[in-house]
Amino acid sequence: MKNSQETMLSLAGEEAADRLISQNLFALLIGMVLDQQIPLDRAFTGPYLLAERLGIALTPEAVLQTDTDKFYKAFTEKPALHRFPIAMADRVLGLSQILTAKYQNDVSSLIEGAENGRELLKRILELPGFGTQKAKIFIALCGKQMGLKCPGWEEVSFPFSEPGSLLSIADIKDKDSLAKVRANKKLLKEQAKSAQNK
Repeated sequence: MKNSQETMLSLAGEEAADRLISQNLFALLIGMVLDQQIPLDRAFTGPYLLAERLGIALTPEAVLQTDTDKFYKAFTEKPALHRFPIAMADRVLGLSQILTAKYQNDVSSLIEGAENGRELLKRILELPGFGTQKAKIFIALCGKQMGLKCPGWEEVSFPFSEPGSLLSIADIKDKDSLAKVRANKKLLKEQAKSAQNK
């Protein structure tokens, strides 16, 4: 993927937190893990708060070297990093273990080592907290905003890869697109509910 300095994601809504997830792929993966049953901005501010509370540069190796009690406290101290802080701490530890053992702490090789979209999707699905939809959204985000060059990424992340689809965080670039994605998601939920009631 292209130099992360060139891309500024706009998911946390706070400059320092957005800069971290834009420049640190591991931080972005943590944000993706946390992006479940809490507001989007809170999820993607989480990696910044975690790094701040632990006093470390976020890498899988640094997380694994952190005292376990200190690590869990960073998730649970108020304001907690998630509605389910212990479960999410477990997932981030699991994520760190896989990235250290399988990718030698080199998070970029998780993505750049994949030969094609199918292999990339398979790799992402092996990570804790990533179901099929979340994995597709992550790949679409990397493809649309982070310069992902992996052949076939569009096919494996469809429909989120569709240009201008406004279906997920892959299309959020500012407050305007955030509002459009939220409105679109709300509409789709209402349509699904309406279809169930028929």
